[in-house]
Amino acid sequence: MRRALIVAGPTCSGKSALAMDLAERLGGVVINADSMQVYRELRIVTARPSAADEARVPHRLYGVRQACEPGNAAWWRAAALAEMAAAEGLPILCGGTGLYFSALTQGIADIPEPEPWARQEARGLLEEIGVAALHARLVVEDPATAAGLRATDGQRVARAWEVWRSTGQGLSAWQAQTPPPPPPWRFTEILIDPPREELRAALATRFQAMIEAGALGEVAALLALGLDPALPVMRAQGVPELAAHLRGELSLPDAIARAVLANGQYTKRQATWFRRRIFADPDRVHTIHARIAGLEQFSERQTAILLNFIQSDG
Repeated sequence: MRRALIVAGPTCSGKSALAMDLAERLGGVVINADSMQVYRELRIVTARPSAADEARVPHRLYGVRQACEPGNAAWWRAAALAEMAAAEGLPILCGGTGLYFSALTQGIADIPEPEPWARQEARGLLEEIGVAALHARLVVEDPATAAGLRATDGQRVARAWEVWRSTGQGLSAWQAQTPPPPPPWRFTEILIDPPREELRAALATRFQAMIEAGALGEVAALLALGLDPALPVMRAQGVPELAAHLRGELSLPDAIARAVLANGQYTKRQATWFRRRIFADPDRVHTIHARIAGLEQFSERQTAILLNFIQSDG
């Protein structure tokens, strides 16, 4: 099997910087594994690589979907595998969406695409009765799936409802009866797991930099599209808070404070997911307990250890 490298970790942990350094040293191609960086309308808010970064090393699957086209793990897995197969160098998958990595390395159930009427019904109910009430209905109709969903997660609750209505079977039933295919690649994983205090400070600094770089204008342009508020892109980190400010519901300092707090809570969930769900053999996972800005901050010995870990697994 061909080999691929995974660089994973919570938001603002330094994944992109490390992935680019490794791509330069190892002749690699950086492939996006972040569910929000696939949307072209949100370069600033999602901290997508800059044009200079993209010129430095090859980048794939960044800004490839319109905001009105919701991405999902099945679409991303197929797209990532296609980019990996086409890569002339080492594929380096970089991101913080645990579900995407899990789908890639472990496979994903082959669930039929819901009928348009079922999707429209799910979105309509979500808007009409709210996520908690829709979740309550799902508990009655598909209790197995509902048990694994938060009653506040509108996107996933609506997805579960549309699958059940369209196919007559719940998501959990589809997942149980459809064995995932074995991954066709050998994965080596690097996990960045910075201290919480260090990450919180970095999040605050980065969000302020996003504001100065034009994040408000970016969110205003997104709102001007008049998109369904249930779309994934509308829940990108920072979008709900900045949208509330633009609607006059929050002052800018309050919006920034709430966004930074929400980002911190999200990174905590990311870190927990990565710690509990190692993708493959633990012996092929190298953990870095620091926020990093690239290999230049490592000692020669640390860099040698990391590169040796990657190359010895080939």
